[in-house]
Parts: sequence; structure tokens; C-alpha cells
Amino acid sequence: MGWINVAVAASFEILWVIGLKHASAGWEWAGTLVAIVLSFLFLIRAGEYLPVGTSYVAFVGIGTIGTTILDMIFFGQPFEWIKLVFIFMLIAGIAGLHTASGRAKANEGGSG
Repeated sequence: MGWINVAVAASFEILWVIGLKHASAGWEWAGTLVAIVLSFLFLIRAGEYLPVGTSYVAFVGIGTIGTTILDMIFFGQPFEWIKLVFIFMLIAGIAGLHTASGRAKANEGGSG
């Protein structure tokens, strides 16, 4: 459940970061504010299930990946191979955190 909350929080983060850059109408700014609030509410919920540091790193990493990719696809940011390399490094790091937090949880359950 914690990782689902991180993914949802990061999805809203992507929306509000894009909104900060591209919003111009009042309803766009309102949507950006709603996305900010929902993003942090889901991040707080994720912290109930996962270590806060792990949640936050994954949240920021997923948000960075999504924002970078959407900026390239929809907003004309230039594609650069080096960005792709670092995006894959972020994905590998997030996957490693996911694996490590699962192992830590299994170890806690086995010692009780």
C-alpha cells in the first residue's frame, strides 16, 4: 500500500510541477494547487507504511522522471541521451529502494 501511495503522490507531483511552469488561467492554477495538496496527502500516507526517507526519495525520483519525460514529449524540451541514462539510473535506484524496504520489512516480521 505504501508504494501505491508513493506512485499516486508522484503522479500528482508531476502534474503540479508542470502546472507551475505552464498554468496561465485561473482554473489551471486551481488545478495546480489541488495537485500540490493531493501530492503531499498521498506522500504522508506513504510514510505510514514505508520509511520516510525511502518514500521521499522515491517520490522525488518518480516525479523527476515523469516531469522530464513529459517535458520532452509535450513541451518541446530537447531529447538528450545523457538525460535518458540518468533517468534509468534513477529507476534502478528506486527499484533498489523498493527491494531493500521489502527485505527490511520481512526481517522485522521474522524477528518478532
